[in-house]
Amino acid sequence: MLQGIHFDSPIGAISAFCTESGISRILIRASGAGNLTGVMGIELLEQCKLQMNEYFAGQRKIFDLLLDWSILTSFQADVLRVTHKIPYGEVLTYGEIATRLGKPAASRAVGGALARNPLPILIPCHRVVSNSGHLTGFSAADGINTKSWLLQLEGRRVVAQKLA
Repeated sequence: MLQGIHFDSPIGAISAFCTESGISRILIRASGAGNLTGVMGIELLEQCKLQMNEYFAGQRKIFDLLLDWSILTSFQADVLRVTHKIPYGEVLTYGEIATRLGKPAASRAVGGALARNPLPILIPCHRVVSNSGHLTGFSAADGINTKSWLLQLEGRRVVAQKLA
């Protein structure tokens, strides 16, 4: 059974959902997307809300939540497992992830897998940038502006949508 929790954050309204296997989806809507309030769910969702709020407040660098990987394709799971290990405040390029997977020519496929990340922030796809340092693609909330905000929260300097 899918259960969910809704809460506001500095980057917009967040909806988190879980199955019996763990957190399965995070949806982020840009600010002003509606008033999402109320709770329906279990302790895991409350922990997700708490940990995400701690992250936004600069008090948490590592999430300690059970995640449901079952809806992912094998390649997407491989990409997201590498991405999941990127430390707070650090970045990798799409090419570096492809190389770590043993598929150095798969940068675009890595980008495609990250574009469908069902667990943004928990699996920090915002920490993946182009080889030139430009911020590219972010499907949650306000796109690149949200990606920039998250990287700056983690101590990275961003100028004109590029790491400085």
